[in-house]
Amino acid sequence: MNGLAEFFKTLGPARLAAIATVAAITIGFFIFLSIRLSTPTMSLLFSGLDLSDSSKIVQSLEAQAIPYKLVGDGSTILVPENQVSRIRISVAEQGLTNGGSLGYEIFDRSDSLGATSFVQNINRLRALEGELARTIQSIEKVTSARIHLVLPQRRLFSNENRQATASIFIKSSSGRLSRNQIMAIQNLVAAAVPDLQPERISIVDQKGSLLARGSSEDVTSLLALSLEEKKISMENRLRGQIETLLERTVGLGKARAEVSAELDLNRITSNSEIYDPDGQVILSESSSEKISNNQENAEEDTISVNNNLPDQDQNNLQAPAIKAQSNNSTTSSTINYLNSKTIRTQIHEAGTIKKITVAVLVDGTYQDAGEGNPPVYQPRTEEDLQKLKELVKSTIGYDEERGDTVQIINMQFATVDYGEESGEEGLFEFTKADIVRFIELGGLMLISILVIFFALRPLIKFLTSPPTTFVQDTAALEGGAQAQLPPGQQQALAAPDGEGAPPPMLVNDQGQPLSSREVVQQTGDIDSAIDLAAVEGKIQATALKKVGELVERHPEESAAVVRGWLYG
Repeated sequence: MNGLAEFFKTLGPARLAAIATVAAITIGFFIFLSIRLSTPTMSLLFSGLDLSDSSKIVQSLEAQAIPYKLVGDGSTILVPENQVSRIRISVAEQGLTNGGSLGYEIFDRSDSLGATSFVQNINRLRALEGELARTIQSIEKVTSARIHLVLPQRRLFSNENRQATASIFIKSSSGRLSRNQIMAIQNLVAAAVPDLQPERISIVDQKGSLLARGSSEDVTSLLALSLEEKKISMENRLRGQIETLLERTVGLGKARAEVSAELDLNRITSNSEIYDPDGQVILSESSSEKISNNQENAEEDTISVNNNLPDQDQNNLQAPAIKAQSNNSTTSSTINYLNSKTIRTQIHEAGTIKKITVAVLVDGTYQDAGEGNPPVYQPRTEEDLQKLKELVKSTIGYDEERGDTVQIINMQFATVDYGEESGEEGLFEFTKADIVRFIELGGLMLISILVIFFALRPLIKFLTSPPTTFVQDTAALEGGAQAQLPPGQQQALAAPDGEGAPPPMLVNDQGQPLSSREVVQQTGDIDSAIDLAAVEGKIQATALKKVGELVERHPEESAAVVRGWLYG
């Protein structure tokens, strides 16, 4: 301990302060380095959260003592990469990501015993809105949703019947929702709410764009949109068929087609009744015959009582005389015929094809121009183009009377450099996060190497080297050590006789050089002692001269050193 104390005393306060400062900085750096390397890699847990959901998740993470990091305005949470899956399962189990909406669990948090009917109706409406919002959020590209339902109640003594309406606000992650998704949301909400029609649901996105208009007159617009989608779908289908067919002949990526279809947007309903006179059939037939017989008798000569008595006819057997007689016969026949009739109702739906226009661009052929030369472009012949045109006509169902047109043009395609893509995943292919991590570790390693070589190494060398002194610097007498001294000292070490031979080197048992006095005491060689004393004197004179120059250049520091000696 005494030796260590003496060693620190020889260093001086300035050197001790510098050593302490460098040591503190080095220790702090390595502590930071160890903490940084031991810190786990943070990965994305959830993004695009509401502040209410973020606060719930943060409370859960703090209760479990899990490190986390909030990014942005608090909507993004980062957690250690090795715990992402477990934390997501835990958050889903606790139901902490509801998008700030309440579902039917609202009835579990309130006391229904003292609640009024108005509060119950409001809670029911909130629960229905929350459940629908959660369902809509599960659709692809939908990050959050809010629903406002208007369910009118029928008033007493009122014949007015108001219909239910709904408005939906949707926040999508990337791009705009397709028409099929919008109609799916409308039908989903309409099926879950009583007396709500899909056309009475309005949908707005985060950009303020009206995706669906909620009005009773929206049927026409919906029909127009469906026809537009039908037109686009048909054009895409025909374009895909044409390109697929041509690429098998001209090569992959060497054919581009554009199809424009003109549709009839009129919906026509026609009724007609057609009678066929040649197709008559007997519906009913009736006949009647009428025969009449008229006879006039001659008048009798006498009229008496005997003629009016009973049984007088039997007595009078003689037939009366006929004065005039006529016979009539009439026959009639009625036949009802039924003509064949055809009743035809034709509905000409909107969306039939009126005209199709096709434009096809085809690349030519390329001939090999030899090694090291680019291929030479060769245009296609008219015969080849005509064959390709016939293929396109057969694909689209070409109708000349309808006015369809097909154009095929042969032009050279521009060269596009897509870069080298490898479909196989190699062993050393890293993600962007891995590359950033490697760069970070490389930077920390570089800083560590710089600290070791430019801070620790000089400090250790400074601490292990003995203090510089020229009083007992007899090491210059050793062979090969003479070159380490200044030129003046090297000349002083030369022999006094000018022969250039150094005096003999005498050392003790520990291998340390002997002073001139010790040489005289041990060997009695006065000449060697005198030569050694001369060398020591010159070394001391040189050291004193350097100390004097140092004091002249730094008088204040020299005075501080002297004061330190006096205090010691």
